[in-house]
Amino acid sequence: MYTVHVNGKDYQVEQDKKLMRFLRDDLRLTSVKDGCSQGACGTCTVLVDGKAMRACIPMISKVEGKSIVTVEGLSDREKEVYVYAFGKAGAVQCGFCIPGMVMSAKGLIDAKPDPTRLEVIAAIRNNICRCTGYKKIIDGILLSAKILRENLPVADDEGIILVGDAIQRIDAKEKVLGTGEYTDDMYLDGMIYASAVRSEYPRAKVLAIHMEEAKALEGVVGVFTAEDIPGSVKVGHLKQDWDTMIAVGKTTRYLGDAICLVAAETPEILEQARNLIKVDYEVLEPVLDPFEAMKEGAPLIHSTGNILAHEHLVRGDADDVIAKSKYKVTRHYETPWTEHAFLEPECAVAMPFDEGVLIYSSDQGTYDTQHECSLMLGLPPEKVVVENKLVGGGFGGKEDMSVQHHAALVAYLTKKIVKVKLSRQESIVIHPKRHPMWIDITSACDENGNLTAMKAEVVSDTGAYASLGGPVLQRACTHAAGPYNFQVIDIDGKAVYTNNPPAGPFRGFGVTQTCFASERNLDLLAEMVGISPWEIRYRNAVRPGQVLPNGQITDASTGIVETLEAVKEIYENEPYAGIGCAMKNAGVGVGLPDWGRCRLLVSDGKVEIHAGASCIGQGLGTVLVQVVSETANLPIDKLKYCAPNTSKAPDAGTTSGSRQTLITGEAAKRASEMLKEELSGHTLEELEGKEYLGEYLGKTDKMGSDVLNPVSHVAYGYATQVCVLNEDGTIKKIVAAHDVGKAVNPISVEGQIEGGVVMSMGYALTEQYEIKDGYPVSRFGTLGLFKADKVPELESIIIEKPGIDVGYGAIGIGEITSIPTAPAIAGAYYKLNGEFETKLPLKGTPYSKKK
Repeated sequence: MYTVHVNGKDYQVEQDKKLMRFLRDDLRLTSVKDGCSQGACGTCTVLVDGKAMRACIPMISKVEGKSIVTVEGLSDREKEVYVYAFGKAGAVQCGFCIPGMVMSAKGLIDAKPDPTRLEVIAAIRNNICRCTGYKKIIDGILLSAKILRENLPVADDEGIILVGDAIQRIDAKEKVLGTGEYTDDMYLDGMIYASAVRSEYPRAKVLAIHMEEAKALEGVVGVFTAEDIPGSVKVGHLKQDWDTMIAVGKTTRYLGDAICLVAAETPEILEQARNLIKVDYEVLEPVLDPFEAMKEGAPLIHSTGNILAHEHLVRGDADDVIAKSKYKVTRHYETPWTEHAFLEPECAVAMPFDEGVLIYSSDQGTYDTQHECSLMLGLPPEKVVVENKLVGGGFGGKEDMSVQHHAALVAYLTKKIVKVKLSRQESIVIHPKRHPMWIDITSACDENGNLTAMKAEVVSDTGAYASLGGPVLQRACTHAAGPYNFQVIDIDGKAVYTNNPPAGPFRGFGVTQTCFASERNLDLLAEMVGISPWEIRYRNAVRPGQVLPNGQITDASTGIVETLEAVKEIYENEPYAGIGCAMKNAGVGVGLPDWGRCRLLVSDGKVEIHAGASCIGQGLGTVLVQVVSETANLPIDKLKYCAPNTSKAPDAGTTSGSRQTLITGEAAKRASEMLKEELSGHTLEELEGKEYLGEYLGKTDKMGSDVLNPVSHVAYGYATQVCVLNEDGTIKKIVAAHDVGKAVNPISVEGQIEGGVVMSMGYALTEQYEIKDGYPVSRFGTLGLFKADKVPELESIIIEKPGIDVGYGAIGIGEITSIPTAPAIAGAYYKLNGEFETKLPLKGTPYSKKK
């Protein structure tokens, strides 16, 4: 028997267990988040005798007699201060790391009421944030200290909120205090637990599955195989090629393949039962190299062949123009696998409902989950209801099915409520990663540095399943020439299946890879011409009314020139500065249906905002509240943003492609205009029960359209980033200038920029997802994620340029923030040491892993 003192109360605990499990499972203190269970992320941080400690490490026996405090144990004053300060500073995005940050902050402020910025950084150096870039969290902690120290008042936003106002996120309070519910925070009566037994080999034929011992174990509810699937075994976001489970007689494609599902009454019994499952395999030689996979006679990963997608974009005769050009540069580039490392591991809760299932999920598209799960269950879509809980980050990594379909299947078969959650290590193995790419690229210009032609060959390892490997390759190719006035291009790309983990969407969507290559070539061309890297970009940057490499005429919002001008002074006045530019589409584009939809419902004197678009930390709910408040002229206290639910919210597409702010924002504007018109003659109370549906279709031309100047995307964002080094090779500062059309919430835009920059600092310098012979070997703590004490000064420059006539002119910014960072950093090191590097992460920097 152990006595534990938590938040001012004593508890008796009979069985020794991890402190985190006691706090979460027994006391239901769900502010203590389970991010990794490996002591690496800090989301479970609590105070033990006033000192910040990760709750996933110590056993109850080690903290007996000590005083433990969680966010739930803060005083009312502390709670209101942290909520206000973190919200005001823009410190809250996905929110999963925030309670842990708050506890680290309290530990510091209690000991040092007036901390320095460096002391704050030191206090949170063991707390990972993947969204914010840390700057605004540090600001929030310093503001909290000031308010507490000087006993200053705090206040919520009120009144009519306009597009362009830097308001607090509408979900800041629940995320700061830990009262907001992520899927793993759900504890329901009668809930069982399920998990998959995964393949032991990247490629092996399943001969037999021995389940008898597991089924006989007391507390086991069932063991299920592919034969138990009532509908399609195959799921997939666009292409249905991903097996829900591998059937006996079929062959595994990577280590994350599910062989069977085990369901049990408790997590402990579940783990015991999984270990009792024995699988017989015929082990086969895996195909792990995309170039080997393309060779004639290579083993087929899928019966359709090993090439998932092939893109070939041609304008003019690149070979001829390059041959006649004054200067030309050819280089080979390689970019690595990288892990999304969102702080919340995948989790879903499903239950039987109306002869179908209700799924609570953490994903990037409720309707995508509905579609794939309904196919698997053989049910009409309306029998599969999906609702998002809070989503603890995504960055593209939560677009595919991971646990949702498994939870749905077990709930449907057992008629019980079931939770399926990936451990952090399972998550690292299973979900799709950023594509590694091999890029051969030739860029050419005339004697004045005017770009003439570009030719590139791109090969991506798309791993075991399609995911979004086709569209990622397409964006990699269509954006490879960048925001420049190239009129002659020849870009060939292939996405190739292997027995490696799948690769899929990741912030930047393929452009991050090819931009690194094409931008680096520009630095060499500038050198040959005798002008600066800034100058060659400025001379060739597209202006409004000119033609992009894909043939689209640029609109009035095109602001790459303005972003270059914004960074010119710092670039030219620093000896070791590198520069990178980028453009990125907003919206799906290329002729695909790109609908935004928003439903407003007047209920109980308020306007409910329903849109089936996932908020993954980018702040979509806040954006929609601002749009509705301004358009309908309603105060914020009359608006209620509701979680996406397929039975209540119209389909607004996937949260991907930097599309939701513009596309669904315009839909919300249109619905609000209908509401405003009725409010001109009625009170809100008189409109009780009425609803208003706004829709917007972003019309574009499909790839290969026989159109002189096709519209590939409804909008593009533009950016220029500059990396400045100290003489010792550490990064002094990164400046990021972004043309966003209209900043709906400037504080959120800054947060997106800072987070994207820090994410790609890791991409450029430290991050590597290691795979050995098809077996991922990285752990969360070895991925190379940047921590607060390694992040340099970040300066965001927001450029607002009108020209888009929908969505208040806002252009999505989620992806582009990560695209130009790596070439800017590489360019700075080239200035410093004269070594032109073509592979990521860069070698020989102060940030490189010590061997």
